[in-house]
Amino acid sequence: MMGRKWFSFTMLVVLVAAVLAGCAQPVPIAPPVESGAAAPGEAVAGGETAPAGEATSGGVWTRIDLSDASILNPILWSDNTSSGIGGFFYPSLISVDPQSGAYVTDGSMSESWEVSEDGLIWTFHLRDGVTWSDGDPVDAADFKYTYDAVASDLVETPRKSLVEKIQSIDVVDPLTLQVVFTEVKCDGFGDLGLGWLPSHLYAADFSDIMTSPLNEAPAASAGPFVFQSWTRDDNVIMTRNETYWESAPNMDGLITRIVPDAGARLAQLLSGEIDVTGLEPTQLASVEDNPDITVFSANDDGYDFLGLNLANPDNPQPGKDEDGNLIEQDPHPILSDLNVRKAIAHALDYKTIIDSVYLGRGYQIASNVLPAVEWAHDPSIQPYDYDRELAKQLLEEAGWIDSNGDGIREKDGAELKLQLITNAGNKVREDLGALVQDQLAQIGMSVDFQAIDFGTLVDNLLAQTYDMVIIGWTGLGSDPNDDAFWRTDFDTPGSGFNFVSYQNPKIDELLQAGIAVPGCSTEERAPYYQQIQQIIHDDVPYVFISGGVGDTGYNNRWAGIDPGPWSFYWNVHQWFNKNLTP
Repeated sequence: MMGRKWFSFTMLVVLVAAVLAGCAQPVPIAPPVESGAAAPGEAVAGGETAPAGEATSGGVWTRIDLSDASILNPILWSDNTSSGIGGFFYPSLISVDPQSGAYVTDGSMSESWEVSEDGLIWTFHLRDGVTWSDGDPVDAADFKYTYDAVASDLVETPRKSLVEKIQSIDVVDPLTLQVVFTEVKCDGFGDLGLGWLPSHLYAADFSDIMTSPLNEAPAASAGPFVFQSWTRDDNVIMTRNETYWESAPNMDGLITRIVPDAGARLAQLLSGEIDVTGLEPTQLASVEDNPDITVFSANDDGYDFLGLNLANPDNPQPGKDEDGNLIEQDPHPILSDLNVRKAIAHALDYKTIIDSVYLGRGYQIASNVLPAVEWAHDPSIQPYDYDRELAKQLLEEAGWIDSNGDGIREKDGAELKLQLITNAGNKVREDLGALVQDQLAQIGMSVDFQAIDFGTLVDNLLAQTYDMVIIGWTGLGSDPNDDAFWRTDFDTPGSGFNFVSYQNPKIDELLQAGIAVPGCSTEERAPYYQQIQQIIHDDVPYVFISGGVGDTGYNNRWAGIDPGPWSFYWNVHQWFNKNLTP
């Protein structure tokens, strides 16, 4: 996943896993006849292994995700499972260094680029000879088609923010393209990181983008694998792309299995039936001394939070009308009150949460820019402290009083009751939800906590038909501009990522100023993002729970794996199974 503009809802760990006991097994991938490859997880006859360091052909890597993908179109997806699967098919203009997160040409369609002195014209020189798996060339026309599709009124996508400052995309020739911005756009690289659609397979006028069968069964790939099949709620199977420009992968294919049960994920990893899974904090002790498993740990490129809907969930409205004018929101009957939101923030015992739920695999954060973005992060902003008495006082100041002594506060005849949702099957989130429910009850708030299907959860969030949610962001990238979460014009029920319906003209102004600094000096940009962090902290649209530490366990039968905090699969085409003969 590259850059902040690839961000999506996260399931707590980037690589989640599993095979539920008794679930249907995927149809085996048929390896090329000449490869002589064994079945997944099976050694070849004679038990011979490849000499150390010698790559062998064959085998199938099996990865797992907590919930099913929603769609396999890079301009339409908004969840981590979909991007994690689809990322193996679609090329991109630029990439990120797996260790540093810096924008690089390695692994991307660009060989080089330059930016004009005024910062408005970005020229990219593309790789020659790259083709889609059906033989059609990958060229500048595919990039232009993809971004023109995002801009089209026929396409409903949460990626509209990527094109709003692009004046034009010019195909100079098949291997040269120019992107002209309307103004300086310091985070422009993040805007340009979408996967490219194979334009020759879609209608030229974008009329089939929303309904194309390719959204569920991609017919062409320019990544290391090609799509084979998708069995809903069970598995996605892909095979080696023999024409992949970096070289065809050593493995025959890759399976993504879908299962929500954390215990089954761990059991399958320990038995060798799968090759990789994200590990929950409670599972680390089970694998740390296992000689067959390596654990890769890194700070996640994201955070978990309690999202508070500031608008009435019975009457969702966009933040702006078609002319760009603010639409006055129908306020949430409870959460629109700042004192209530601050009471919630002070009612949570963050140390207990991080120690008992995350088992120490997390750290409290104060606002929206992670410490990893050192030049923009403001360490002087302090997280909300746990202060139950202050929380009670804030509720009383807001008019919420427990007049009948039943433990639930009331105001104007209505009880202080809210619904809290999160995704089912994520034990950390479920445990966190139960703890939040208990801690809010101690200040007189009745919380109906429900763990629901992840797809349903995302639908509710985007529709803005909820009260509170435990969720997270991943793929935030190395630039602090996260305007899609906060800007008023991204408060768009049905598709926008500002699903808390946050409106603050000052934030809109600062976000715009932060990406328009001439020369894009980080020293000059930093003050804007530090102001943004302070305002977000003070307004409490999110209660920030934790920045995460992700732990991924993978099987040592595979060699060549070199994960970085910004990408686990960056060199997947070089991996090979040491248990197969050359």
